[in-house]
Amino acid sequence: MAATDSKRRTVNPFLAAALALPGILPATALAQTVPDKGIFALDYLDYRDWQPGADRMSVRSPSLYVLAPFADKWTVEGSLVYDAMSGASPLWFNTLSGASGLGVTDYRTAGDLKVTRYFDRYSIGVGGAYSHERDYISRAGSLDARWWTADKNTTLAFSFAGNADYIHPSARELDNGGRDTLDFLVGITQALSPLDIVQSNITYSSGHGYFSDPYKPLDTRPGERRVLAWQTRYYHRFAASDATLQLGYRYLNDSFGGDSHTFDVAWAQSLAWGVTLTPSFRYYTQAAANFWFGPPYPQGFEQGQDFTADTRLSAFGAMTAGLKVAKEFADGWSVNLSADFYRQRSGWRAFGEGSQGIDPFSARWIGAGVSKTF
Repeated sequence: MAATDSKRRTVNPFLAAALALPGILPATALAQTVPDKGIFALDYLDYRDWQPGADRMSVRSPSLYVLAPFADKWTVEGSLVYDAMSGASPLWFNTLSGASGLGVTDYRTAGDLKVTRYFDRYSIGVGGAYSHERDYISRAGSLDARWWTADKNTTLAFSFAGNADYIHPSARELDNGGRDTLDFLVGITQALSPLDIVQSNITYSSGHGYFSDPYKPLDTRPGERRVLAWQTRYYHRFAASDATLQLGYRYLNDSFGGDSHTFDVAWAQSLAWGVTLTPSFRYYTQAAANFWFGPPYPQGFEQGQDFTADTRLSAFGAMTAGLKVAKEFADGWSVNLSADFYRQRSGWRAFGEGSQGIDPFSARWIGAGVSKTF
């Protein structure tokens, strides 16, 4: 009994501390008690993508996040984000998006709010979200519950969310641009040892309504979409080098036909002066949707049948390399800088052939953030 109790006391702090490392998971994602401090964070993201001979989309996105505990057993958290977007659709088989045909100039404002109540062995959270673009409105509500064992080595998570979206494109009127989606999640986080943690989630999404792209000619997609995904992450703490290794895999089954696999790895290395360096790499591969047709456009189109030439639904593989640097200061302040580079090619698809005749696609993200605990 003494050995078991000793192991439990060793594992419990690690479950929170290891996942709270910069580049891994936020501590609030697995909190088994009310956080003793609040968080205030400002972030800025600059995104750009391109294809040979043409710049495409650019997005600039400032965001704000706040979490605050209150009344001993409660937390409230929320975020605000503003996206300013400009650019055009991918080359091949697509016109430029936008009513004028000259490209996209759009914005998105979004916010969410969540309140969580903590009990001795479980917590319950209720949330809501709203997002608005010039031609798109989304409203969502969520309910989640977490339960943990007495030794706090195991945490079970359950969540349910509903989205009500409405698309009203400026290019043309839609008879019914509504879409409703229900999302479910079941997950477990297990401390295997003082140095090892595994986290596994299964999610299911069921949507009904308008899924077509109103800005792409002849684009007609099914009125129902079901997505089943399984994601597992493994974390190992290297105490001697003060680092954490993260390995991840996700399988996604899409009723549109575009099944995908994602493999990722990250290494969070603590350095001197409160600095953490996190390099990462991700490989992604997907099959084409059942109703996707390649060149020459509009090959495969039949009136009354589902059809798309959207390259995002083609078969391809993609690689993302990233690096994040975080620095902690006194009085709860921290800053971070990150950069990610993405490259997509049809020939990089695994488990089958990629779609032919598609130009390579590239993108990069540059992010910066500052946060304060209080």
